[in-house]
Amino acid sequence: MPTSQKTSLAKDARLRALEIVRRLAAEHSDAKCALEHRNPLELLVATVLSAQCTDERVNLVTRGLFSRFRTASDYAAATQSRLEREIHSTGFFRNKAKSIRECCRLLVERHGEQVPDRMEELLQLPGIGRKTANVILGTAMGQATGVVVDTHVQRLARRMGLTRHKDPEKIERVLMKLVPQDEWVAFGHRMIWHGRRVCNARKPACDHCCMNDICPKIGVQPA
Repeated sequence: MPTSQKTSLAKDARLRALEIVRRLAAEHSDAKCALEHRNPLELLVATVLSAQCTDERVNLVTRGLFSRFRTASDYAAATQSRLEREIHSTGFFRNKAKSIRECCRLLVERHGEQVPDRMEELLQLPGIGRKTANVILGTAMGQATGVVVDTHVQRLARRMGLTRHKDPEKIERVLMKLVPQDEWVAFGHRMIWHGRRVCNARKPACDHCCMNDICPKIGVQPA
């Protein structure tokens, strides 16, 4: 592909991304993190529990969990079996309980029970990947360190022609170049809401989508 054509495609992606940012802001101005929390620790725990589980189920579980476990020390001191019982309905409860207990043990030992506010330190905690770290830093701490790339954002970014990548970290790097940094946190929330409300996996509502006229609909089967 000629360099001039590559440059043109890059510019088109940038312009499309900026228009998508604008339209999502108008369509989903109230978008926010669906996981209920009051502080960074609660959001950390809720995000770990959300793996392979609906946000609705996580919120049902954490309403009781957060009343019984208030500090990192509480989780670190809990037995594996007790925490498993508390979070059983979220699925994969053994691994999740182990990650939460180990993570909170390190918070107690290394961070004075506080959730660190740096990406590098968060990534050293068990069960915390880049997506979870971005959720914590962006939502609970107001830091635009990256774009949250969950399954919805992966799907929409590809459908909208913003990237061809499938790997979440590669998708994130592309989105960080296309989307202004001061929009990263809100953009992630709005893409997730749009994926849930309009552009779902099996039957996207293209006819009712605010992006219908600019979206290339990559991979969408004709009705």
